[in-house]
Amino acid sequence: MTAHVRDGLRQEVLDANLAIPQVGLATLTWGNVSGVDREAGVFVIKPSGVPYEDLVLDHLVTVRLSDGAVVDGDLRPSTDTETHRCLYRAFPSIGGVTHTHSTHAVAFAQARRDIPVLGTTHADTFNGPIPVTRDLTPDQCAKDYEYNTGVVIVDTLHEDDRKAIEVPAALVANHGPFTWGTTARKSLEHAIICEAVADIAIHTMALSPTAPPPPHLLNRHYSRKHGPDAYYGNPEMATST
Repeated sequence: MTAHVRDGLRQEVLDANLAIPQVGLATLTWGNVSGVDREAGVFVIKPSGVPYEDLVLDHLVTVRLSDGAVVDGDLRPSTDTETHRCLYRAFPSIGGVTHTHSTHAVAFAQARRDIPVLGTTHADTFNGPIPVTRDLTPDQCAKDYEYNTGVVIVDTLHEDDRKAIEVPAALVANHGPFTWGTTARKSLEHAIICEAVADIAIHTMALSPTAPPPPHLLNRHYSRKHGPDAYYGNPEMATST
């Protein structure tokens, strides 16, 4: 029997997971997307290690937000499930989480470097650098590793939900990017953009190691797409990723 979640959530999570390899963010099974139903107190996530080409709706796993218990599904959930759960519990604004091992974002994570804001492509989505976390301690790796992966992200954002809205991504040091959004689909969109701006940043820094853009230009690009005075796009004709 399928645990009750809001209409359309399971299909949205499936579609977002299936899109990961389609948009070039994953090798093999290196990625997962979840979506939360806060009213039901659960989230839906990809099962561990299932190839994308085999993934169907019945494979998805429903997990209780309060304690991480599986409440629906015959397969084990993603090994990153506890990281997703930590982020949902820390940031009420989050409706979906995506984790990938996309090449350029992982390069920044392995170099332990923030992805800097070098132009308007970045500033359209992220109101500041995409931060890299501190290293996990030996104790954090030895016990509750996946949940502690979420903890270092939360610490990096200073448990600030507003910051999580303005910069919906972080790089776990030596690991890779986690992105989030108001929906599972939006979290995937942020993963796509995170990888794109990481790629652009690497090329930019190769051409010019110091390329600081004017702050007023970055502020204009962020504010025209976000906040009360945003005027970008036509919301009534919004398209999915």
